[in-house]
Amino acid sequence: MEKPQIIVYIEHSLNYTAFEVKWIPRSAKMVTIGSHPRGTGALQVFEMNEGSLKLLHDGERPKALKCGTFGASTLEDRHIAVGDFDGKMEIIDLKAPETPVYSVKAHSEIINCIDGVAGLDIGKGAPEIVTGSRDGLVKVWDSRQKERPVITIEPTEGEQKRDCWSVAFGNAYTSEERVLCAGFDNGDVKMFDLRKMSIIWETNLKNGVCSIEFDRKDIDMNKLLVTTLESKFHIFDLRTFHTEKGFTGMVEKGHKSTIWCGRHLPQNRDIFATTGGNGSILLWKYSYPVSRSKKLSDGSEVGVSGETVLLQNATITGQPITSHDWSQDKIGLSACTGLDQTLRVVIHTKLNTL
Repeated sequence: MEKPQIIVYIEHSLNYTAFEVKWIPRSAKMVTIGSHPRGTGALQVFEMNEGSLKLLHDGERPKALKCGTFGASTLEDRHIAVGDFDGKMEIIDLKAPETPVYSVKAHSEIINCIDGVAGLDIGKGAPEIVTGSRDGLVKVWDSRQKERPVITIEPTEGEQKRDCWSVAFGNAYTSEERVLCAGFDNGDVKMFDLRKMSIIWETNLKNGVCSIEFDRKDIDMNKLLVTTLESKFHIFDLRTFHTEKGFTGMVEKGHKSTIWCGRHLPQNRDIFATTGGNGSILLWKYSYPVSRSKKLSDGSEVGVSGETVLLQNATITGQPITSHDWSQDKIGLSACTGLDQTLRVVIHTKLNTL
């Protein structure tokens, strides 16, 4: 079988540092958000146009923007929720971006990460947005309720405040079920059951958690991908939980640098990309074991992890790639940004044959 290739299709220079790029659903457009040198926020919308990117909107916000998601928006609206360096969370209509449709002072410090669920026809239940901040808090928001979060998760009494670097929704396969996973600067990973309002599971990976993603949000929990500072990623099998051992996971050493993000291919959740501090994109495929659980001597069941195969490795820049997003509409098409102030559109070939 011929290996897939990673091909940079378009490169476009930016005059600011972009921290996030997101495809606008059901379009050939993407939005980039970041920070101008003067500390204001950048928000630009581009459209693919015959091998180049056409700038459709160039907006500037009072404070630098760190993260964004379409995950809680309807397909009709396609509003992006963003978090800024001042702790403000806003929902922006890209057709009229000057005045946010929702704005709240969500945190006392920078919002590092954001995710949404039940928008874009993905996941059941009410549309919600989660934010994680340097202030140590993780908050869940319903934009129909002004000013206050529906849930606030904070350190327990006596627990040191940690910087939350990554958040992700999952398990939203019914209107009642929903979980939230958060990763922190000290390597803590915590999973919360939002229906029961309790911690399901927690572990420590010994290195800061740069990204967390469920392979799909709208199914009974299947796999969780976690990337870290020290060139490792972890995949946890979420189908079998042991009361003492928790979820079984495997660890892989990928890039020779920080793994800034890991993103599952929307059209095939067993294929995923990781991006590194050395400017590389690695493409992986996960294979399940013959049996995903086994019985222990005491009669309890524990999960069995699978294996990953490296499909392709391409270095496309000399600077860290800090953001990557797959197109939901065209398999193998992605966009990424890095610290070299460049937006790239990348084609990954032959993914529909794997």
